Amino acid sequence: MNTDRIDPPTTGNERETLRGFLDFHRGTLAMKCDGLSDEDLRRQSMPPSTLSLLGLVRHMAEVERAWFRRVIDGQDIPLVWSPDGDFQVAYDAAGADRAEAFAAWHAEIDHARRIEAAAPSLDVVVHNARHSEDVSLRLVMQHVILEYARHNGHADLLREGIDGTVGA
Repeated sequence: MNTDRIDPPTTGNERETLRGFLDFHRGTLAMKCDGLSDEDLRRQSMPPSTLSLLGLVRHMAEVERAWFRRVIDGQDIPLVWSPDGDFQVAYDAAGADRAEAFAAWHAEIDHARRIEAAAPSLDVVVHNARHSEDVSLRLVMQHVILEYARHNGHADLLREGIDGTVGA
C-alpha cells in the first residue's frame, strides 16, 4: 500500500477544516503502516504494551463505526471486533488478517464520509445511548480527530520499534 497523505487546509470553513484534519490523521495512520509485512503490522514492538499497528487499524475501524454509523446515523449494528463495546479487544491483533482489517477500516471511513456529507450541518444533534447524552456531529468529528491524533502518537512509537522509521 502506498499512501498519499494530504495536508489539512490552512483556510476554509469549520466543516472543511474538520474534514481535512480527519483525513490527514487517517492518512497518517495509513502512512505509518506503509511498506510493512503482515508480521510487522502484528508485531507488538513496544513491550510491555500489547499494541500493534494492525491492532490500531482495527481499533480505528471500530471508532469510525461506533461514532458515525451507530451514533450519528443511528444504525443498529454490532461492532466488528469489540462486541461488548470494549475497544481493547480490537487491539489484540496476534491472529488478525491484514486484508480484513484494512478493508473494514476503509469501508468504515467511506461510510463515515457519506454520513458526514449527508448531514445538513455540524449542529446535527443525536442521542448517544451508550453514554446517555446528546452529541453534535461537530463533537463527534472532533472526538474522532482526537482519537486518531492520540493513536497516531502510538503508531509513531510502534513503527520506530519495528524498523527505526520516525517522523511525520
